[in-house]
This record gives sequence, C-alpha cells and structure tokens, in this order.
Amino acid sequence: MMSPTIDRLTRVFRTVFDDPQLVICRDTTAADISDWDSLMHVTLIVNVEQEFQVRFSSSEVAQLQSVGDLIDLVAQRQPA
Repeated sequence: MMSPTIDRLTRVFRTVFDDPQLVICRDTTAADISDWDSLMHVTLIVNVEQEFQVRFSSSEVAQLQSVGDLIDLVAQRQPA
C-alpha cells in the first residue's frame, strides 16, 4: 500500500517522464531515471508544486537528493 503522497507523486513522474510504467520509491534518484536531467528536474518540480498546491524555494530544490527528500518537503508544506 503506497502513501497518498507517493501515489500522487508517481502520477506526476509518469506524466513528466512520459512513462506509464515508471515506479518510484523514497530511494529513487535522478540517476535511476534516464531522462531526468536539469531541465526535466525543473519541469518535475513545477508539476509537483501544481499537484500539491505548494511552492518550494530554489535552495530547497537544490538540496533534494532523492524522491524521499521530495516526499518530506511536500509533507512539510501540506496543511495539518
């Protein structure tokens, strides 16, 4: 059973990377997805911000190392 956050993130990743079979987990990094370059990273972040109705600072985005970091950042922005 996936968490609602990772389920929603999976949909965003599948859309951004145009891969309906893409599976992500907390340990997934850019090195794990062949098309994940700096331009796709920006596209991904914009889409995540839209999906979750949040905004990230450039310094927060620069510190992201994995999908787990992104999940944690989204969780920090979500209303309690």
